[in-house]
Amino acid sequence: MSERKVLNKYYPPDFDPSKIPKLKLPKDRQYVVRLMAPFNMRCKTCGEYIYKGKKFNARKETVQNELYMGLPIFRFYIKCTRCLAEITFKTDPENTDYAMEHGATRNFQAEKLLEEEEKKIQQEREEEELNNPMKVLENRTRDSKMEMEVLENLQELKDLNQRQARVDFEGMLDKYKEMEQRQRERELEEDERETKEMLDRALIKRLRDSDSEEETENANEGRKHTADKPTDILTTDGNAGSQSSSSAVVKKQKLESWERSVGGLGGKGALGSLVVRKKPQAADTQKGAGAKPASSTASASASNGQPVSSQSGSSLSLLGAYTDSDDSNSD
Repeated sequence: MSERKVLNKYYPPDFDPSKIPKLKLPKDRQYVVRLMAPFNMRCKTCGEYIYKGKKFNARKETVQNELYMGLPIFRFYIKCTRCLAEITFKTDPENTDYAMEHGATRNFQAEKLLEEEEKKIQQEREEEELNNPMKVLENRTRDSKMEMEVLENLQELKDLNQRQARVDFEGMLDKYKEMEQRQRERELEEDERETKEMLDRALIKRLRDSDSEEETENANEGRKHTADKPTDILTTDGNAGSQSSSSAVVKKQKLESWERSVGGLGGKGALGSLVVRKKPQAADTQKGAGAKPASSTASASASNGQPVSSQSGSSLSLLGAYTDSDDSNSD
């Protein structure tokens, strides 16, 4: 078994290459090649878009009787991906591009059309200058004006660049940093001021709440003090007595309040039975004998639980009489 990758092949001694028959192939024969679409195109038959870079199995042939500076021009045959219509294009070595030939239209060739238009204008101008010398003079004056305008614009750009070159970028950066610092300080001051205002508002609100609480407490205490009590006249200040017209009215009010709180001793209560008139001590027996029935009657009335009949005054008068009798006895 021979080797597959042989570099030195065997030639017999009687080998004559001139005796090898040559294969005669037609000049317009076609080759199958794999290529990509060189530009965007649209099929004329179905309107299908074929984008640049799409791969095809194309047939390649050499164009007969068409050369550019000795370079052959090749034609390619492809088929539409939708309707299978045949599309042909060929090489364009003059413009280093491809030229659409049949079956489709080329898209997005505005730049190419612009270049062709410029070339056409340039050719027409050259033809006019060859036949008309005045046209040459006009074109030269127009070109000189355009050059002057271009030079002026260039000078303006240079001046502008010089102005920008004189700018102190370090100073600009420092100013910008200072502005940022001032802005930060201003923001901090505003934040502090707002915080202080909020604290002041909270403090004022707290003081108002405390004042309102104190007022409510004072009002409640005032209500408690202003409540009616039976002994308020005895415990309060003596302004009411000074403002009255007479002292008798004051005594009467005190007496009425005392009777309301304690009760009248001259009535039918239990305190009236507790008060007993003391027997007066006399020198003679007659007076003692005359006082005996009175005392006996008083004791009898006290034992029966009834007040003394001769007691026409109030209970306070009886107490006063009782105390007066004690004072006389002590003397």
